[in-house]
Amino acid sequence: MEAQNFWQAFHNEAHEAIRSEPLLASYLHSCILNHEDFSSALSFILANKISNEILSALSIREILDKAYLLDPSMIQDAMQDIRAVVKRDAAVHSMLTVLTNFKGYLAIQTHRLAHHLWKANRRDLALLIQSRNSEVFSVDIHPAAVLGHGLMFDHATGIVIGETAVIENNVSIMQSVTLGGTGNEAGDRHPKVREGVMIGAGAKILGNIEIGEGAKVGAGSVVLAHVQAHTTVVGVPAKMVGKPCCERPSDTMEQNVFDDSKSTVSALRKA
Repeated sequence: MEAQNFWQAFHNEAHEAIRSEPLLASYLHSCILNHEDFSSALSFILANKISNEILSALSIREILDKAYLLDPSMIQDAMQDIRAVVKRDAAVHSMLTVLTNFKGYLAIQTHRLAHHLWKANRRDLALLIQSRNSEVFSVDIHPAAVLGHGLMFDHATGIVIGETAVIENNVSIMQSVTLGGTGNEAGDRHPKVREGVMIGAGAKILGNIEIGEGAKVGAGSVVLAHVQAHTTVVGVPAKMVGKPCCERPSDTMEQNVFDDSKSTVSALRKA
């Protein structure tokens, strides 16, 4: 029932969009109204976005549909990602816009396909999908990287995520963020981002380090060491400046790290 209600909401929003902008009728019929369920629409949209003259949309869609059949959690995760964007992004007023237009959301779903293929040992195809993700959405995620659900890549341009990186559930990442290594070392060499973290625009997090649950990384920071849970870090190199004002900074998307510093000082004074 939940999935049916979720999909019905897209139909309702599509009909409303067509009433207000008739020029979108053909597009929204193709992307939404001609499909029986959310997975069908998602595979259609992704296939048409990442196809090219050599790799046809039909071929990609067949791969996507089979992946969704073998691993239904991909669709559940995709639904939670949409809800996350609607909840956290003040510029978003409909789920329809996220599904059809938001490249951060679409890049995450493209990675889910690449990761599925990687785990199935179809690694050359997974790397090709990664390449298309980078070319089309300007988001470069190694197929082996592990991503949770309830994720938001806001604006998304320039996000780079390395092979052994892990991003847990309910994380928000702004544009131009790098989760990278520190050299050409092999093995486990990329960051582990725990639940509820928010990473500001342009932050560079390098090495096999942990960004603890509910932490916040300020914009433009370079993080080279572990970040404790429920702390705010900022700077080059990043240093602790306070504590987030809530348990899950990824939900509030509060970018002003000075507010965290003030709240920490106030709490210490009261103690």
